[in-house]
Amino acid sequence: MAEDEPKPTQLDTPLVLGEDLTKQMRLRVESLKQRGGKRQDGEKLPPPAESMYRIDFIQQQRLDVVLDKPGKVTITGTSQIWMPDLTNLMTRQLLDRAAIFWRKEDSEAMDWNEADALEFGERLSELAKIRKVMYFLITFSEGVEPANLKASVVFSQL
Repeated sequence: MAEDEPKPTQLDTPLVLGEDLTKQMRLRVESLKQRGGKRQDGEKLPPPAESMYRIDFIQQQRLDVVLDKPGKVTITGTSQIWMPDLTNLMTRQLLDRAAIFWRKEDSEAMDWNEADALEFGERLSELAKIRKVMYFLITFSEGVEPANLKASVVFSQL
């Protein structure tokens, strides 16, 4: 972009913790444990370290992730066919590649696998054209939890 051209306006849209949805999914896990039931073939039952997040779309440009302490998060998007109020989350509805972000103990800077994050962003951009909302499964590890995460998708308004 040439210096004299105007820069596109950007909108930073946060990923929001879906507390009710996360609770609902954990209740499903507990219910299966109590009844001695089994998950449906291909159903994703999240362990305690995973939480559901959502975002409302316009047009995606990049994912922005900040951890306020050292640790690691893996962000997995869900496909356009998953409706959390109607169906259980199935593993086939999770998008490949996940975006992995981490912060080392002796660093203030965030790090990530750039190729996977770019592919993840491309998938989000495509889904944003046909979706009004999208859900994300975020796995917390190496000492971080939902309170330590600030994540958003930065949009360019055309």
